[in-house]
Amino acid sequence: MSEAPASRPLTAPYLARPALARPALAALRWRRLGGQALVYLVLSAGLLVAIFPFVWMVLTSLKDRAEASAFPPTLFPSVWHPENYVEAWRTAPWPRYFFNTLLVSTVVALGNMTTSTLAAYAFARLRFFAKPVVFFLLLATLMIPDEVTVIPNYVLIQRLKWINTYQALIVPFLAGVFGIFLLRQFFRSLPQDLFEAAMLDGAGHLQIIWYVVLPLSRPALITVALLSFLSSYNSFLWPLLVASRAELRMVMVGLNSFTTEVSTRFDLLMAASAMVILPVVMLFFVAQRYFVEGVTRTGLRG
Repeated sequence: MSEAPASRPLTAPYLARPALARPALAALRWRRLGGQALVYLVLSAGLLVAIFPFVWMVLTSLKDRAEASAFPPTLFPSVWHPENYVEAWRTAPWPRYFFNTLLVSTVVALGNMTTSTLAAYAFARLRFFAKPVVFFLLLATLMIPDEVTVIPNYVLIQRLKWINTYQALIVPFLAGVFGIFLLRQFFRSLPQDLFEAAMLDGAGHLQIIWYVVLPLSRPALITVALLSFLSSYNSFLWPLLVASRAELRMVMVGLNSFTTEVSTRFDLLMAASAMVILPVVMLFFVAQRYFVEGVTRTGLRG
């Protein structure tokens, strides 16, 4: 047998190669750091552009009447006036507005979550005639603008004699196509073995939904509930049409009427706007983790 060739000694050129690679590695590292710095710079600029109107609103709400309408405007108030919030709160029946809005939005969110769960489970796990066609027609309704359906819905509510009632504010929004689509995508991503094991144990479909689907779908359910709540909270046109009585006004309609009452008091207008936005901001920060997780894990599986 021939002897294996002896290993080559490490000569000067071989020893110098790591040293020659160090400048290239350093340049690559600095290039990556520069790219990351550029990304963070662009994101920070976008954040400032997005958040500046809200910062301006809060700062203006703390100015006096003359400084809030002065030109050229000032960014920070010369004298802080937190009492503007007290005056704005007393100028309109905001407790009633917030009670109506929170009641309607909560019921709509719970109802939408319930109907979306049942419909999404049917489209994701059940077999029935023409299921793809029905699901396609359901998704096609997302392309119809909401303004097109306002008049037919108003005529229906009027014939039901629901004008100026909570039913008119709640019932038309107890089901949503987007919630069905979102939950259907999430349910399809759950392992099939869990459903087969539950069926072998003799569980029915409602039991599977309660004991298998719901515990695993908390992020997606919270996402649907949050989107439904925000959509109802921010609605303006429909509550303006079907609830003309002052005791049924929601916050957006109340803010519109408040604008006509104190049209020249920009300090009070900004204070009222900040009060209206505050619950939404608090809700988002509380449910942010579930919202991001629900959207991320849902995906777009076919």
